[in-house]
Amino acid sequence: MCIDFRDLNKACPKNFYPLPRIEQLVDSTVDCKLLSMMDDFQGYHQIMLAPEDCKQVSFITLAGTFCYVAMPFGLKYTGATYQQLVDKIFRVQIGRNVEVYVDDILVKSKEARNHVVDLEKTFSVLRKYRLKLNLAKYVFGVRGGRFLGFMITQRGIEANPSRLKLSWT
Repeated sequence: MCIDFRDLNKACPKNFYPLPRIEQLVDSTVDCKLLSMMDDFQGYHQIMLAPEDCKQVSFITLAGTFCYVAMPFGLKYTGATYQQLVDKIFRVQIGRNVEVYVDDILVKSKEARNHVVDLEKTFSVLRKYRLKLNLAKYVFGVRGGRFLGFMITQRGIEANPSRLKLSWT
């Protein structure tokens, strides 16, 4: 089912909260010995709506009238709202051992021996705020991997082998 929120989106106040610069997030992994990449499960669908806002996202079906209790797909500024949330809850870790881009989380450790502690801190925050991870999209304790479409390692950005195409002509 797809709900048309265009009229509601026109009436929504603007949210100018900035998304992080991807190149800065990726560059921050230089010299990190271990990385873990995670993806929040259904991202902004984990943000509960205030009860008074639920009526704004109601919809009618043959079975009756219903309303969302969590932020639905199609609302304007959901990405900015989610970024604002994760920036707030990870504020102590961002720039040190965690980078977050909307629903993508990167745990990075300059020393391999600290990686488990860095992960524990991250999981503690996720647990405290009841955010769930997509278990099909995580990689723990690696020296490099894909993050936001880039191949990252302790040396920085590297060419993604799956996107290389050799041509001898």
